[in-house]
Amino acid sequence: MTEDVELLDDLLRLCAAAGAEPEVHHSLPERRGSWEQAPMILVGDDAAQRCRGAVRRRGVMLVGRDQDAPDVWRRAVEIGAEYVLRLPDSEGWLVDQIANAAEGVGRPALTVGVIGGRGGSGASTLACALAVTAARAGRRTMLIDGDPLGGGIDVLLGGERADGMRWPDFVHSKGRVGGGALEESLPALHGLRVLSWGRDDWVAIPPQAIQAVLAAARRLGGVVVVDLPRRVDESVAEALAQLDLGLLVVPGELRAVAAAKRVASMAGMVLDDLRVVARGPYAAGLDERWVAQALGLPLAGELPLEAGLLAAQDGGAPPGGSARGPLARFCTAFWERALAPMGAGGRAGGGAS
Repeated sequence: MTEDVELLDDLLRLCAAAGAEPEVHHSLPERRGSWEQAPMILVGDDAAQRCRGAVRRRGVMLVGRDQDAPDVWRRAVEIGAEYVLRLPDSEGWLVDQIANAAEGVGRPALTVGVIGGRGGSGASTLACALAVTAARAGRRTMLIDGDPLGGGIDVLLGGERADGMRWPDFVHSKGRVGGGALEESLPALHGLRVLSWGRDDWVAIPPQAIQAVLAAARRLGGVVVVDLPRRVDESVAEALAQLDLGLLVVPGELRAVAAAKRVASMAGMVLDDLRVVARGPYAAGLDERWVAQALGLPLAGELPLEAGLLAAQDGGAPPGGSARGPLARFCTAFWERALAPMGAGGRAGGGAS
């Protein structure tokens, strides 16, 4: 609501940057319910007097361009504004708030990272299976490939030729990426959205792009699964910082446990909640609990062996594609624990098992 042409131009520009389409009014809207139902209301300081008597509600912001306008706080109180914003100083913050209102902000996605304790541990297979089982259960799901040297997680899903954007398309992303736009741009495979790497030359993704993309994915809600490399650089550290919990896949061998200790040490510098998924067969005298105790981490479970998994993938079935298979059952049980009501401090439920 404003009749200030310059202010209106600024607000329309900010709405466009946030991917929101505004309704413009010069006074209180005549259509019944418009004021009450709009996700956000921006009132120009020139229009504040015309809002007197409007129903009090959340999401009203008084916006102006004059830093020294007298009585601005009195006018804000009179219309029940939650915030008083001065442009251009508040532009970045306001874009985020407009985008949140346009997308609808609920509980952020439960974000789970999967890391291999050593090469060939099966981390990518587990990441795919977790995403496939979550999507099959009707959860909004995104699978993100965080390992540029892993060969592309879309290959495991049989979607390397699927239409959609890959990581190189986001290399210049920074600031805010719209969650809905991100979701619609990615390949849709097996009921979930997948962000993987292209088939062309390797491209380094800067930390700010990682942050922007993962933040957008988390705002969508549901679950996000991130397949991560064993090394930790700035970009991987940014991904780790956005995880709710991490799963470290460790084969039951002494050398694998030794290698996993180094991975756990690096990841643990950023990630507070890291759990072990042990994988057999085990060397003599070892079992899943011994592996977890040797690493000093809680045990999330034992990754089961699934006969015919490679043959099924060759036939186009993704890991976890068989709902009755042991891998899918493991993942289903994991989600049931992890998606239990959040514990204290917002951490995901489901302790060691």
